[in-house]
Amino acid sequence: MGLLKLDDDVVSRIRDAIQVDRVVQTAVRLIAAPSPTCSAGPAADALAALLSEQGFEVQRPEAGWAKSPAVVVRWRSGRPGRTLQFNGHLDTVHLPFVAPRISNGYLYGSGATDMKGGVAAMCEALLVLRQTDALPGGDVLLTAHDLHEAPWGDGRQLKTMVDEGYVGDGALLPEYLADRMPLMGRGMAIVEVDVTRDGKAMHEVQGGMEQPSVIAAGAQLVQRLGNLDRQLAELKHPLGDRESLFVGKVAAGEIYNQSPVQFHLDGTRRWLPGRAVGEVEKQFHAVLAEVEQQSDGIRVQGKFNYLRDAFELDSDNPLVQAFDAACASTMGQPLAPGGKPFLDDANTIMEQRPNVPAITHGPNGSGAHTTQEQVAVAELVRVAQVYALAAVAFCGEQI
Repeated sequence: MGLLKLDDDVVSRIRDAIQVDRVVQTAVRLIAAPSPTCSAGPAADALAALLSEQGFEVQRPEAGWAKSPAVVVRWRSGRPGRTLQFNGHLDTVHLPFVAPRISNGYLYGSGATDMKGGVAAMCEALLVLRQTDALPGGDVLLTAHDLHEAPWGDGRQLKTMVDEGYVGDGALLPEYLADRMPLMGRGMAIVEVDVTRDGKAMHEVQGGMEQPSVIAAGAQLVQRLGNLDRQLAELKHPLGDRESLFVGKVAAGEIYNQSPVQFHLDGTRRWLPGRAVGEVEKQFHAVLAEVEQQSDGIRVQGKFNYLRDAFELDSDNPLVQAFDAACASTMGQPLAPGGKPFLDDANTIMEQRPNVPAITHGPNGSGAHTTQEQVAVAELVRVAQVYALAAVAFCGEQI
């Protein structure tokens, strides 16, 4: 299928209608409301208030989390067509709060990159579509929620929203991925392992040296998981990503000359589309069983905390075609296809609604999951234009 072409007049109308000051003010207002995961109510209230001030009818479904009701707005063209969902999360990771500021064309503060800047951009796209009446048909559904960031959130609010019907025929999510068309995303689980022995922690010269070593068994476990990761590296997708088992944290002992009773390990397991989750989990537990069998007096117990499955999008999907057209009209050419390196709410939507394509694309910011988040204001403007034009290209077609 060839690249869709958007009308030049529509592109100009959309571009000219974007108000830089307005999108910045929206982002600053959202960032100014601290919203660590599970406590995003203040940011949700701020978003609901500013959308109400703009004349939208705002819904506040609890969606399983009464502490921070979600935010929902539906803009109807009044003509037949598809519904495109703009979906963003309002919670931020649990780090010290950084107040918003603008300096030299950049926005700083907690959530600037992940992802209040992106939410501001999708709000601006909605405002522009209403102002220009450029939507040829269908609706735009804007949704925002809490409980996104792990390990504090479990994604249940978005899952409940989808179950309750707050979902479009396609979805755009403004996470900080800007350099590719993510046609594939890996599945993911967080893995936890405890290596333990009976008894109490002991000084090395008072019997500790004679105890089974949880550290030695833990080291063997790390080595075996590393070997598994090297094997998984051979499982590659044509778009470039591979399967992996990553160990990010290990801990044992309280002091240098004590024999501990526990070794703990945390990491991630990511897999490609087409892999059965049950087989991936079975493979993980098999490694743990081998270490336990070869370590006298040691128990090895693990948790495979499944988060989301992998997905793959067809390049001929109508949303992909619409998004390509929007990028070409905004940036001169569509984005090259690639894999999505992280897990996000697009995985959630497509797992619950396999017939609803979801594309992750947001401002090209930096410092996500740190206290140094920053994003260029020009990126917020660019994403707002891409989202508005994608809606024009996608929503007008009847189903």
